[in-house]
Amino acid sequence: MPYDWINLPSTMPGRWLPYSQMLNEFARELANSINGFTGDVRRLRAWSEIVQTLSNPEKLEVLREFIDPLSISAMIFPYAIKARFAFAVAHLSHQANRLRSDDWLDDLKVDHEIHFGMADAHAGGWRSYKRFKRAAEDINKRQFQEATGDFRNAYNHRFPPRMIIGITGIVKRHVPDDGSPPSYRIGGLPPLDLAVVVKLLKQERDRCYVTFDQFRDLVNEQTEAIAVDGD
Repeated sequence: MPYDWINLPSTMPGRWLPYSQMLNEFARELANSINGFTGDVRRLRAWSEIVQTLSNPEKLEVLREFIDPLSISAMIFPYAIKARFAFAVAHLSHQANRLRSDDWLDDLKVDHEIHFGMADAHAGGWRSYKRFKRAAEDINKRQFQEATGDFRNAYNHRFPPRMIIGITGIVKRHVPDDGSPPSYRIGGLPPLDLAVVVKLLKQERDRCYVTFDQFRDLVNEQTEAIAVDGD
């Protein structure tokens, strides 16, 4: 993702200082995140070809040293990037809305409560927001979560499926909705196929690219309005 694309006047009224500083940081960190994700996917694609030539002991060695760290990072990125987009758009639009009302209130939720609902509330009046939201909603959808065994959530809160070799979730506690006593099921989650995971991650990466382009359109709409305000 590109850097140094922001087009704000060199001099502006002081009230735009929070917006300009946030925008510089958010645009840079979103690009860093997506570029980091891209690098992880590229390396995993290479490993997906290499492991086909390895014995199981060799696979275990490269899993521990290389593939596991890369796959954990890559599988978490879609959720994280989507949340960061929501955070950035909510904050920036909240500040940009100074243009829209003389009675502007600094009523944005505290940072840990910001999600896409906040972005909707504060960015909904900007023409470019709908296209941005449609693009962002494609990231980390349920299909991706299900195809990866809900890896991100399981990694943070339980035990995720293994990559290439290994079984997890051998015993699963089942609690019926009808109030019947819990039961225990024996089985297990098979490992994820790295080639399949790479294909899914490439789709998520491409969706991040599209969303970043729409984020730029939204920012450009706002900065053009701010530039007029500073004239």
